[in-house]
Amino acid sequence: MRVTHRFHPWFGREFAFVDRRLAWDEDRVSVVGEDGAVASLPAAWTDIDPVDPFVVMAAGRCPFRIADLLAVADLLDSLKSGAVGGLAP
Repeated sequence: MRVTHRFHPWFGREFAFVDRRLAWDEDRVSVVGEDGAVASLPAAWTDIDPVDPFVVMAAGRCPFRIADLLAVADLLDSLKSGAVGGLAP
């Protein structure tokens, strides 16, 4: 499987897939690194899933997926209401 996150140092490299699981509340994949050690990456940073149609249509013109922008908007709403970690607005 290939690392597709543009800013990751392993961008474009292919690795042997080990497994996929939910860890740290995130969909992650484990791969065998070049040194033989197992490493874990967010699944979204790899080509394990089909390409998001939005990413295809944006053709490199938009660095964010809709799902990511909605997650940021939800986080900002939570921060404004003080619902995250007991932070005051």
